[in-house]
Amino acid sequence: MALCNGDSKMMNKVFGGTVHKKSVREDGVFSISVDNTCSLFRGLQKEEIVLLTHGDSVDKVADGFKVVARSGNIVAGIANESKKLYGAQFHPEVGLTENGKVILKNFLYDIAGCSGTFTVQNRELECIREIRERVGTSKVLVLLSGGVDSTVCTALLNRALNQDQVIAVHIDNGFMRKRESQSVEEALKKLGIQVKVINAAHSFYNGTTTLPISDEDRTPRKRISKTLNMTTSPEEKRKIIGDTFVKIANEVIGEMNLKPEEVFLAQGTLRPDLIESASLVASGKAELIKTHHNDTELIRKLREEGKVIEPLKDFHKDEVRILGRELGLPEEIVSRHPFPGPGLAIRVICAEEPYICKDFPETNNILKIVADFSASVKKPHTLLQRVKACTTEEDQEKLMQITSLHSLSAFLLPIKTVGVQGDCRSYSYVCGISSRDEPDWESLIFLARLIPRMCHNINRVVYIFGPPVKEPPTDVTPTFLTTGVLSTLRQADFEAHNILRESGYAGKISQMPVILTPLHFDRDPLQKQPSCQRSVVIRTFITSDFMTGVPATPGSEIPVEVVLKMVAEIKKIPGISRIMYDLTSKPPGTTEWE
Repeated sequence: MALCNGDSKMMNKVFGGTVHKKSVREDGVFSISVDNTCSLFRGLQKEEIVLLTHGDSVDKVADGFKVVARSGNIVAGIANESKKLYGAQFHPEVGLTENGKVILKNFLYDIAGCSGTFTVQNRELECIREIRERVGTSKVLVLLSGGVDSTVCTALLNRALNQDQVIAVHIDNGFMRKRESQSVEEALKKLGIQVKVINAAHSFYNGTTTLPISDEDRTPRKRISKTLNMTTSPEEKRKIIGDTFVKIANEVIGEMNLKPEEVFLAQGTLRPDLIESASLVASGKAELIKTHHNDTELIRKLREEGKVIEPLKDFHKDEVRILGRELGLPEEIVSRHPFPGPGLAIRVICAEEPYICKDFPETNNILKIVADFSASVKKPHTLLQRVKACTTEEDQEKLMQITSLHSLSAFLLPIKTVGVQGDCRSYSYVCGISSRDEPDWESLIFLARLIPRMCHNINRVVYIFGPPVKEPPTDVTPTFLTTGVLSTLRQADFEAHNILRESGYAGKISQMPVILTPLHFDRDPLQKQPSCQRSVVIRTFITSDFMTGVPATPGSEIPVEVVLKMVAEIKKIPGISRIMYDLTSKPPGTTEWE
């Protein structure tokens, strides 16, 4: 009895079927047809919305199996009912699969015969039992950001242990939001949690880490990274920050005259953190998407030594919130928007030079065809055939309609952001869309779904507010994690979140990263003006599980006037060129840009 979740190919191959690689990859939300007489799909409609992420497909179906779901002519599900074996080529476990919970319930309760007796209260007791067994009479230093994960972790530790065993530390790494550390300390004191606040900005700015290198005879060696304030690589940034957190924690232990070997380190690590970091704690097969600050090499070493306490490592964000309510935490803490441990450091796209590879011109030509599809179909072009090969007739009809009604331009921006495509990490281009007309948000969201499916070297699609972009930037403003750069982003973040709170829509949005990019628009190329300004991105995100999600569509999930007010206020900040709006779902774009 098995449900091969998200990968029916393996099950099909094991039982004698074959798999072939397709020229077109499906990454995103699609409608599939299902056989609702199959036990797995009982109670569902014949058409279901699901998340598909794959580049190959079942070719010959294994003996004893039948096809029970299709995406066009692609096999999306197989089943052998007599052996109770089911393979899904989509992801029923994520929020973007609309009836995924029904599918999992059918399998667990009706097919596997499980019963739902394991509750949040059971899990709370299990966490407390594990903490007591692991810690005994030792002390625990918990790194407390003030977010829901670390606060719930601390509340569990306080419930499981004596108060004098728990040392709560909030480290201000210099990448916090405006007045964040102060408000965290105040909020935690109201909960009766005494927290030690440490200003360690200087240590983080100048922090380094060791990175692996290989020479020609493949002997593994290490090198010291650049300091954080001179680093442009997002992976290096995350590793430096994670390692510096551990170093500061050890300094705190030393100052308290405690022995490091007698103190456990506690973190509010969640399962998605471990999956995206490709940690063996979560999976032996996961691809690295991004290294989380709570899963760096130093942390993994401490974990191997049995010195790390992570009571929430099997929880997802929605489950942590339920647990927080059970522990009696106030709603403003439980429902608080997540803010990553590295803070604003991973919301500044650092760069010294533009990202322009040999595929830049061709991809720009494809985007030109897409943005002006109604005119492009009248002029045959080899790239037009590529666009048609990657799209359905329905997609092409919609493109015709959009591009005949709206005057759009689409082009690559010369920067890289992190994404997830085909369940693997990607680090590639952003597509910008500019318009002469008022934005039609539903059409823009459609284009943002379509473009990365056609161009796998594009992770994200953004709308650029303001007049049409005449000359897309082909260079960047040199950008590092300096105090001036961080101050600009801190103010933009403050203005955007202030307006969101005042609008009453903060509860409708799961998270809203505000990102600073090294892009200076609207410069006359003939005058050769230097690139010296930067642009801001507003990235609204709606999700139930934080594994997948969608942007908030202005005029639907968030009022257009709220977004425009954010744009107007951010534009007043000195040194800001343009404001953009991230239109990308996850996948292909991760929640954060780095």
